[in-house]
Amino acid sequence: MGITGHRGLSTPVEAQVRAVVTEYVTAHDPSDLVGVSCIADGPDSWFAETVLHHGGRLEVVIPAAEYRQGLPDWHHRVYDQLIARAAEVHHTGMTESTSEAHQAGSEILVGLVDELVAVWDGKPARGYGGTADVVAYAERAGVSVRVLWPEGASRGSV
Repeated sequence: MGITGHRGLSTPVEAQVRAVVTEYVTAHDPSDLVGVSCIADGPDSWFAETVLHHGGRLEVVIPAAEYRQGLPDWHHRVYDQLIARAAEVHHTGMTESTSEAHQAGSEILVGLVDELVAVWDGKPARGYGGTADVVAYAERAGVSVRVLWPEGASRGSV
């Protein structure tokens, strides 16, 4: 299964999202569990950490050679730890970490999975390559989408 989701969630929403992601991932048999993630800050990394903690296998998609530099500095340590534990790493071949590269990475991710877990509030993407775009791509590709969003939660202004 793969992951897509909103970044920059508030602390209370983060706690709720972590809980629903953990509940969903740990309901799967770890011997059959392969999680695919771009390991950005937020749901991507929380999902990846949960897959590994539960005994599953992690595959990482890197949207661009400069992707890590575009992530928040505080996230680099987590990113590095997760990529070091990845069983496989997939690349788009793109250099610049643009919206187009992020969408290309998400499309590779969707192509690798049977199910896409979407931490999504159901609203349109705030920029090309956002969660809604990835969900729409997965649906067009015939990949099952499982939306995980805490009841009453709000993405906020981020």
